[in-house]
Amino acid sequence: MDIGLSLLQISAAHALNDEQHRQLRQLSGLDDEPANLARHFRVSLALIAASLIGLGIIFWIAANWDSLARATRFVLLQGVVVVTCIGAYARPAARIPLALLALLAIGAVFAYFGQTYQTGADPWQLFALWALLGLPLCLSVRHDALWTPWALIAMTGISLWLHANTGHSWRLDRREMHFQVTACIGGLTIAALLSPLFAQWTGAGRLSMRVAITLAVISVALLGIAGLMNTEISGQFWLALFMLTIAAAAFISPRLFDVFSLSGIGLALNILLIGLLAQMVNLDSARWSIPMLLFLGLAAAGLLAATVSAILKLSERAALSGGAK
Repeated sequence: MDIGLSLLQISAAHALNDEQHRQLRQLSGLDDEPANLARHFRVSLALIAASLIGLGIIFWIAANWDSLARATRFVLLQGVVVVTCIGAYARPAARIPLALLALLAIGAVFAYFGQTYQTGADPWQLFALWALLGLPLCLSVRHDALWTPWALIAMTGISLWLHANTGHSWRLDRREMHFQVTACIGGLTIAALLSPLFAQWTGAGRLSMRVAITLAVISVALLGIAGLMNTEISGQFWLALFMLTIAAAAFISPRLFDVFSLSGIGLALNILLIGLLAQMVNLDSARWSIPMLLFLGLAAAGLLAATVSAILKLSERAALSGGAK
């Protein structure tokens, strides 16, 4: 729950004057410097530096592409991976940025390998191998700085895998439903593995989980929207609605409750439900089109208001139990 909003509610409930409200705000520590700010600032700068160094290495090789031999390019890229992994092991203070640099360098090695030998492999295989080889690194470092890009890599691999197995098109075919089911389950599974339920094994924080759930919800919602584009509602829509409902039920639980994730899932459900209502309403008649559009607008506003109200009540309940984030 927002601390500032809570202070305003307390002040209004007890009719506090400005001086009393100022003292209450001072006691709350809301305006104090966040704890460990200097440490987090240094870590953030180190991560930015690692990202820039990784991109700089890739750009340097690209700029000197013609002057470097093939073996030299491989040695440089693989050497970066080896050196950064050794450095992350030997220097705990620089472990996180060096491990991030190693994760980026692994992707650079696979990208260069694919460009050099033209193996004909689908792009999703590059991201799948990248995520697989980066997994031990993430499990060793146990920090969101690695889990967040790893989530992006893994979710990109799933999206490209679905694209490759559906004829490199976004068409909807009942014969390809099992691919779409697998992709939806895979995306939501990654978000679940990065959740607090498995934090004692992964060390992942809420940032990586939120990135994963955001990408998964977007993918599932787009699949559901596509299922409404035909004259008949396809099974993909019901699949998306079911998956999002399961995800919402999971994030409502006190142990997994997260306002950001639940808000994203709620918005996606709102879009799909209003889309379903629009599909059911007949807008072909010019006589009824404006009243029906007004009805849809009021229904969307009412559904969104109900969703926000429900999330706020759940947030208050979680705050009382000490689990709101």
